[in-house]
Amino acid sequence: MTDTDVAPAVPAGPPKAPSGTRRRAWTVTALLVVLMMINFADKSVLGLAADEIRQDLGLSASAFGLASSAFFLLFSISGATVGLLADRVRPKWLLLIMAVLWSVSQAPLAVGGGLAVLITSRVLLGAAEGPAFPVAQQTTLSWFPNHRRNLPGALIVLGITLGVLVAAPVLTWLINHHGWRSAVAAVALVGVVWTLLWIRFGEEGPYATTSDKDSPAEAASGNGPGTGKGTGAVRQAQPKMPYRRILATRTWIGVTIAYFSTYWVIAFALVWLPSYLRDGLGYSSAVSTQLLMLFWGLSGILVLGQAGLTGWMLRRGIASRWARGWVGGVLLLISGVSCLALPVAPAGAVTVVLLVGAFALAGAMGSIAATTIMELAPADRRGGALGIMNAVVTTAGLIAPTLIGSLVDSHGAGGYQYAVLVTGALLLVGGTAAVTLINPDRDARLLSV
Repeated sequence: MTDTDVAPAVPAGPPKAPSGTRRRAWTVTALLVVLMMINFADKSVLGLAADEIRQDLGLSASAFGLASSAFFLLFSISGATVGLLADRVRPKWLLLIMAVLWSVSQAPLAVGGGLAVLITSRVLLGAAEGPAFPVAQQTTLSWFPNHRRNLPGALIVLGITLGVLVAAPVLTWLINHHGWRSAVAAVALVGVVWTLLWIRFGEEGPYATTSDKDSPAEAASGNGPGTGKGTGAVRQAQPKMPYRRILATRTWIGVTIAYFSTYWVIAFALVWLPSYLRDGLGYSSAVSTQLLMLFWGLSGILVLGQAGLTGWMLRRGIASRWARGWVGGVLLLISGVSCLALPVAPAGAVTVVLLVGAFALAGAMGSIAATTIMELAPADRRGGALGIMNAVVTTAGLIAPTLIGSLVDSHGAGGYQYAVLVTGALLLVGGTAAVTLINPDRDARLLSV
């Protein structure tokens, strides 16, 4: 490890933010965790009700995969557009509008309609939900300095896991007892309730427009270097950095490639993993549900564990190249190897272990990606840098369900094995990109020149 691989030490005993600010920070964080839970409950409905929807609407695997991919048709475009807008419009209002739109978009499908209504509803829902993750991360992390962002950033990612864990049993019960449309109506209603709470409690934090070098007390009071007062006024008057400079850094490229492979796994898990467990591996519906809960539960634990390890490393002066890039990259590499081993693994415990490795380890990269970009980009360019990254990454959600559906139609249950191999190869590429390209300390210095 060279001198350039050591991050600046965290100042000893920095002034603490007022207790009211800390309470507000964690209140906003909790609300945004719930937002991500609703977001992924919305996404998981189709996977949980796949058999019922296909039977009710008479869909082939390819047609169902197309309907699932329709969710991501405008997802990436809206993610980039709103991400850029988040550098100009308060994220509080952007999140409010998104939550209203995704509840409204599901109303027609909850009432009735066939394939056309299903696709239209999913396209509109995807457009409304596309920017949710980057804007939620931007808003949450605006309450914390860089070395304290790992836990709140991980909690936002944990919302993904919690959304599926909570949604799976509840929505499955609704689907079995009241039909799949009742599940759609339920998640839309929960979105309305969240919107009312966000109007009352939602807000951006003191680090929304300040430098990571500001102390919590300075940021909260508005007197930090990045606020335009004191020495920060000179820096604020400088021309804004072009987005293209940020997107050309090795760190942004490496994070984006790595996170793309993670999102591919998420899309696979949400849409096709229940069917893969039942039809591809021969597990019963009850065992498949238990395995799904196991995968998502362990994924949440690993996300929190990664956040704790990364935060511990950063607070001891270890550079983000190691604390974020290598930690996330190694998890992706293990996940990729597990995927590649699945088709030849003997049935039983070995298969379960490999499934856990393949589908549970990759999730930590979502938290790492967001906190790395927040560290890399200037305060007035974070929304765009996060939004554009998310736009590129979420194209995996557009491609994966359709490709897997085509493989299943062409090869039957054996198509899932090809899908797992493709996923493993992508994870190896993502892990390699993370360990070789991510170095926000270096690239932030280059951007400051």
